Amino acid sequence: MFRSIQWIAATVIAFTISACALDVPGYLDITPYTYSSVDSTGGEWEPVYVHGADLVSIPTPESVTSDAYLTEIEELKSIANNLTSEQSNAIEYWGNNTTIRWIEITEELIAKYNLAPSPDENGEYGVPDQVFPATYPQFPFAHPPYASRAYAYLSAAIYDALIATWEYKYTYDRRAPYMVDETISPAYPKTSIPSYPAEDAVIASVAEDVLEFLFPLETAYISNMAYDCRNSRKWASMNVQSDIDAGDSLGHALADIFIGRAKTDSMKFAQVLQEEYDEMEAAANALWSWPNWENLEVPQRPIGITPKFGHVVPWWVDDITTVRPGPPPAIGSEAYETARQELLDFSKDLTDEQERIAYFWGDGFGTYTPAGHWNTIAKEPIIDHAYNPLRTARVFAYLNTAMMDAGISCWDTKYYYMYPRPPQADPEIKTLFGLPNFPSYTSGHSTFSAAAATVLSYMFPENEVLYNQYMHEASESRIYSRIHFRFDCEAGLTAGTTIGNLAVDAAKADGSE
Repeated sequence: MFRSIQWIAATVIAFTISACALDVPGYLDITPYTYSSVDSTGGEWEPVYVHGADLVSIPTPESVTSDAYLTEIEELKSIANNLTSEQSNAIEYWGNNTTIRWIEITEELIAKYNLAPSPDENGEYGVPDQVFPATYPQFPFAHPPYASRAYAYLSAAIYDALIATWEYKYTYDRRAPYMVDETISPAYPKTSIPSYPAEDAVIASVAEDVLEFLFPLETAYISNMAYDCRNSRKWASMNVQSDIDAGDSLGHALADIFIGRAKTDSMKFAQVLQEEYDEMEAAANALWSWPNWENLEVPQRPIGITPKFGHVVPWWVDDITTVRPGPPPAIGSEAYETARQELLDFSKDLTDEQERIAYFWGDGFGTYTPAGHWNTIAKEPIIDHAYNPLRTARVFAYLNTAMMDAGISCWDTKYYYMYPRPPQADPEIKTLFGLPNFPSYTSGHSTFSAAAATVLSYMFPENEVLYNQYMHEASESRIYSRIHFRFDCEAGLTAGTTIGNLAVDAAKADGSE
């Protein structure tokens, strides 16, 4: 049932060819741990998008001395004495930080759907359609913009829902079952965090609805995983059924609010029709001296990936054009010639270490994309710090909303300047692997990675040197592979850092310190 392990492993293999000094963690083996804090004031933290407890109510729980509650306690004891092997496996798999598992499941789905549509017998390319997702090409094509948006909505929704959960927990202050009845022995370390509503039921229901919206062909799989996630709390003797029911209700209600945002964030207009794309090309041609970017595939794809992703509603940037970098060097200029010569030199002479870095950070088709790469990096320090579910969700929420904004900024820049890829500008430049189907300036890897490194360096300052190393390796990898000019990458790093700092500014003011 837990097939996410297989998909994550396949993803890791796809881009760790020749990797040695760095390694990408895949499915994380998490031993249940004691939380380093309970964050009793977490219900007062500033959410990313919505104050859920102001909008969604849950019933007042029964007293722990009531007949109804004591009946639930007896049910818990009966379950513990009659666990099936599948229930025991679920307890082990989900552990006591289920957000990490849902990030891994999302990485799996991204990798599975990160495949560009093939041409039909007439050499024409179809476009995935959310209304008819099973029709080829299947919806979604989980390219980097789509992936960054998926991680952002999942993470932000879980975080805001858990802020509401913490508010209700400490309002009602219902003790956990093992604190009511000392004969109950939970599968995970005991905690003083109140049990109503069950946080993992909230997480499961948010993830279920958000991911089914984003990956409509995977509803059966996602529902099965959500069922096991919710019920593993009861099988582990952590929550009674009424805790889970309240969490389930709260999670679904908060997910609906975020899905409503997703339906109106302009993503449905990101992949344009030919006439609109021609207008964008004409606008760029009127402004700039270089030839507009063209896809070099045969047969040629007439339209790049999501030309209007730059118009999608961001989280932290009021006006995306305010973080748009200035224009790249004119072709033939001194700055251009310097960058061009560097790529020609790398075409002839690349060290083993440079090649390793290029493949390690490749994040191409069939992988969980650059944003997924940084989500994987974020998991281990969360465990090292023994974060509880609320504080874990906070890390992923700021990380992923910053990366989505970085993607929006990068795509706005790409299609504003329409700058050609290195092999188009100079056919003597040979790439290490295939060219992405969107313009060159700025580098997506650089922009995503700078935003991510900025956020993670704030969250885990002891790792700042490491994150900066990763950021620069991710950026340099695109130069080593001759997919980008150096100025593409430098401008991307600057824009991504600016956007990451906007997210950090919000995090500093959210009341969680």
